[in-house]
Amino acid sequence: MSQVNILWADDEIDLLKPHILFLQEKGYEVQPVSNGFDALEAVKQSNFDAVLLDENMPGYSGLDTLGEIKKIKPSLPVIMITKSEEEQIMEQAIGSKISDYLIKPVNPKQILLSLKKNLQDKKLIQETSAQSYQQEFRKIAMQMNGRLDLQGWCDIYKQLSYWSIELDAASNDLKQILNNQMKEANVLFSKYVDQNYADWLSGSSEESSLMSHTLLKEKYFSNLTNQTSFLLVIDNLRYDQWLVLKPLMQQYFTVDQEGIYSSILPTATHYARNSLFAGLLPSEIEKIYPDLWLSEEDEGSKNKHEHDLFNRLLKRTGKQLKTSYAKVLNSSFGKKVNDNFHQMLNNDINVVVYNFIDMLSHATTDTRLVKELAESDAAYRSVVQTWFEHSTLKELLIAIADSKKQVFITTDHGTIQVDEPVKVIGDKHTNTNLRYKVGKNLSFNEKEVYLVDHPSEIFLPKANVSSKYIFAKDTGFFAYPNNFNHYVKYYQNTFQHGGISMQEMLIPFALLSAK
Repeated sequence: MSQVNILWADDEIDLLKPHILFLQEKGYEVQPVSNGFDALEAVKQSNFDAVLLDENMPGYSGLDTLGEIKKIKPSLPVIMITKSEEEQIMEQAIGSKISDYLIKPVNPKQILLSLKKNLQDKKLIQETSAQSYQQEFRKIAMQMNGRLDLQGWCDIYKQLSYWSIELDAASNDLKQILNNQMKEANVLFSKYVDQNYADWLSGSSEESSLMSHTLLKEKYFSNLTNQTSFLLVIDNLRYDQWLVLKPLMQQYFTVDQEGIYSSILPTATHYARNSLFAGLLPSEIEKIYPDLWLSEEDEGSKNKHEHDLFNRLLKRTGKQLKTSYAKVLNSSFGKKVNDNFHQMLNNDINVVVYNFIDMLSHATTDTRLVKELAESDAAYRSVVQTWFEHSTLKELLIAIADSKKQVFITTDHGTIQVDEPVKVIGDKHTNTNLRYKVGKNLSFNEKEVYLVDHPSEIFLPKANVSSKYIFAKDTGFFAYPNNFNHYVKYYQNTFQHGGISMQEMLIPFALLSAK
């Protein structure tokens, strides 16, 4: 351990020499002072890693000294030591942002533990996490190469997402090992989807697959009570992002139920979110509600009938409920939605769609600054977390919690950072998405894609008889041969969706109740 400098302020500092010697033997350099004034002068003149501060000093009290220290160096850890067990003093100290609170008499090991906790906790946690992942690595690898069903792949992805967050601050070498394992998992998962996806939808598979078109019926409607409920759809929310948002929501809610379901293909808003709200697969929507389905060639938004689709789903399931719907594209409209909160309480179900994360993923392609801000999965999670903490979504959730209402949170698809170009040739009518293509004149290497010659087999509409779909797998993205290098450089390492990967397909849902 490198030299750690400690300031210890106590009016009985001479009696603490055995404690100081103990800390010095453990590698700590301790500067003793006997009053608050000397402590403040020391903090002004020298750099300390932490302060041990007696609360009950004559003249300038510990609490007074604490307040002044925080004005000089707000981030300096201060450990308060006191004889008093008065709740008021504890509350004052905690309110002044102390790092720990010890009651006299204290023994040297108590102080050592507090110092380690406040100065070395991150390092110790990182070391422990690294050792734990190294032990789990082989276990995960063996599971990946076994005979997994969809639930098994959900479990694999949960584990890898957990370690991705745990190892955010680990060494680059260890993070690269995890990234390689995630990459290998996605290659195997893509093969699994290629072989089984059509069977999930046709019902010929023995697996029971929770998917876009079955989620609300199976996980939301079955839990509806007789009170107002909120359905929040956060467009493009990945499971790892849910894991960092969940603790923030748990300040106000209890998570009654959570899990992972599979988005349909393409993992794009046009298909997946319409399917979510309609409780139907895309070709079924086109057939049953032709007035509510827009094809790839149609102009304008492909998701402008979500409220109608949702109401028709309710009607088909025998529910006569009053609903509202809002799509939040910016904070100013989010404020308007929140201003209308008390009127929302008159409805049975309030649906609110939040598009920020989806817009963020598109911005990693279109805006250089955003691409640099969200240059990795960890950075992407951090931006999402920061957005949430200052968002109108958080304000709405607090209002829901205060009103003791139920909320169901989910998404339509996730996104993946792409890095492997896959050459494709298409005519001018081919869609622009980088992770899936649909058209009648597509040229590609069949080994590099998931090919669907007959869209009806996976319940997708087709513009004409010869239309086919292809999907990019794991971290691939489609690039046209003309001006290939420029195209690849522009899109490489951006976040895209529409294709096959765990990050895009295996996505979260959660049922929350107010605390």
